[in-house]
Amino acid sequence: MLPDVLTLREAAAFLRLSERSLYEMARQRRLPAAQLGGKWLFPRRLLEAWLAAEAAAGTTAPRPDPPPILAGSHDPLLDWAVRQSGCGLALRSGGSLDGLAALAAGEAMAAATHLLDPDTGAFNEPAVRQALPGWGVVGITWAWREQGLIVPPGNPAGLGEVAALARPGIRVAGRQARAGSHVLLTHLLTEAGIRLEQIGFLPAPAMSEDEVAAAVAEGRAEAGFGIRAEAGSRGLGFVPLIAERFDLVMPRRQYFAPAMQALLGFARGAEFAARGARLGGYALGKTGRVAFNL
Repeated sequence: MLPDVLTLREAAAFLRLSERSLYEMARQRRLPAAQLGGKWLFPRRLLEAWLAAEAAAGTTAPRPDPPPILAGSHDPLLDWAVRQSGCGLALRSGGSLDGLAALAAGEAMAAATHLLDPDTGAFNEPAVRQALPGWGVVGITWAWREQGLIVPPGNPAGLGEVAALARPGIRVAGRQARAGSHVLLTHLLTEAGIRLEQIGFLPAPAMSEDEVAAAVAEGRAEAGFGIRAEAGSRGLGFVPLIAERFDLVMPRRQYFAPAMQALLGFARGAEFAARGARLGGYALGKTGRVAFNL
């Protein structure tokens, strides 16, 4: 009779897996396990329920292949790489949450997201767990990006922190509610003790990163919240506030699709690295690596 709590060796024998394979699955939180005192332990009843659920999932019809669309958040380096690589993906830019909704509806092969979870400080994984429960998905790091205040050259209003956006007379180019940038700005304002209602947002939200920079460049706003790359492309000033991880989220089998492999292969090349350096505000050391595997 097996005990109620199994060791790594006992659980591996029960599942007929190697201890190394089981260790990796536990570390990636792909099955019920707990790490106590440096050792992995496995509740037997939860393990049996997980195994039954996996077996049941294997009897359901597979999801049909989605169209070759990359939905979700806008990023200038991603836009350029999709075109330059010839990968064949179509872009459907909107917001991070819209991208995950398109993925869940089978309307896209992958979603571009940069969603901060205020409770854990983690990017993307908590939002993906909520949007795609029970899916086998992988998050691939596209880049780390600098987010901050896009301001006119020389920063004439002297904006140095997020709380300064609440000053009287400061018009702010904001994003739509389901954009990752809006989620992140809301979090930063909350931490600073500022309510969204205190910000003088322009009447119409910007639907992409370049629209935020355009509003500042054209004098319609004294500031916008966006990425350094867009500020630099228009010769604007930039006040860095936070680094964020921008991921491509997809079902695991779509990672091996020719279109996705073409895009990620291109992102490993020198031309891609040079483009990112010219745009500015990107850290590309982990581009193409697995950020999370659910």
